Amino acid sequence: MKKLNMNKTTRKNYLTYGLVIVAFVIIQIFMGAIPATLKGMLVPICAYVIMAISLNLTVGVLGELSLGHAGFMSVGAFTGTTVAIMLQDVIPSGGVRLLIAVIVATLFGALAGFLIGIPVLRLQGDYLAIVTLAFGEIIKSIFNNLYLGMDSKGLHASLLSDKTNLAEDGKMLINGPMGIGGIQKISTFTAGFIMIMLTLIVVFHLINSRTGRTIMAIRDNRIAAESVGVNVTTHKMTAFVISAAMAGAAGPLFAMNYSTIVANKFDFNTSILILVFVVLGGQGNMLGSIIAAAVLTILPEALREYSDYRMLVYAILLIVMMLATNNPTIKGFLENVKNKITHKDTKEKEGV
Repeated sequence: MKKLNMNKTTRKNYLTYGLVIVAFVIIQIFMGAIPATLKGMLVPICAYVIMAISLNLTVGVLGELSLGHAGFMSVGAFTGTTVAIMLQDVIPSGGVRLLIAVIVATLFGALAGFLIGIPVLRLQGDYLAIVTLAFGEIIKSIFNNLYLGMDSKGLHASLLSDKTNLAEDGKMLINGPMGIGGIQKISTFTAGFIMIMLTLIVVFHLINSRTGRTIMAIRDNRIAAESVGVNVTTHKMTAFVISAAMAGAAGPLFAMNYSTIVANKFDFNTSILILVFVVLGGQGNMLGSIIAAAVLTILPEALREYSDYRMLVYAILLIVMMLATNNPTIKGFLENVKNKITHKDTKEKEGV
């Protein structure tokens, strides 16, 4: 039975990999026929997909509600983009700078996740959600009031007002509420695809590992896990930091698709939007999160011609989709179809 369940999980994981690869190949083939508006949304879709997968690790696998996930994305966006701008004169290759920016953003995202996780993961339920919400707002406020510049004497930083006093050769990197301007658009759809695949590999390997099974055991019954000697805080911290690191990595990918990025882009509404991707796609269902992130990012733009009723129609469609995906009848029907396919595959392998 355990082997059968493992085979089902493996097939589902490979199905997810396969669908992502097929989608990438199809888009590349028909890239010339894709409207410019939709083409400009490809990189943000990739960033949102990474965010949805990373949040699903916290919500679906760890079983904890986070309402400030966009805060980790903003940490990655501002640190990674700042490093990329500083390296413009040193490293001419955009791809190399993007790689370095993503690595730096991942490290800073993980660091932020670790620092926030120390107090937060000792809380449960609504308390944890409230603290993560506060974290997202605090990070947004910090970047909204941060002034960072660079000149021949090095880096200069100040809060609340511009006191950097840069020399004539100086350059403002983060300009308070105006954010980061003059960004070179080096993010690409190919880079987004590679990052999605790496994110899936990390998440699936974690879930299928001993650590992942322990994390899910903690989610299902914390008291039982503690009773057999499981270090709950350490395992929860592992999942939370990995989730934050992946969210941080999505930051520069998203930010360097635009010429300007501001802290208000990563507000509470963005965190809720990412949470909607997870809920609609299904908690613990990475493929569902990918589809939900792509559809709900494209949908508002597809409804733009109905400008007067666009958000009303969007809200109605969102409610209908959520009701449908959580309807026991529909879920039972899909489960029966999946079971029949699995049963048929098993019979064919056994030679029946």
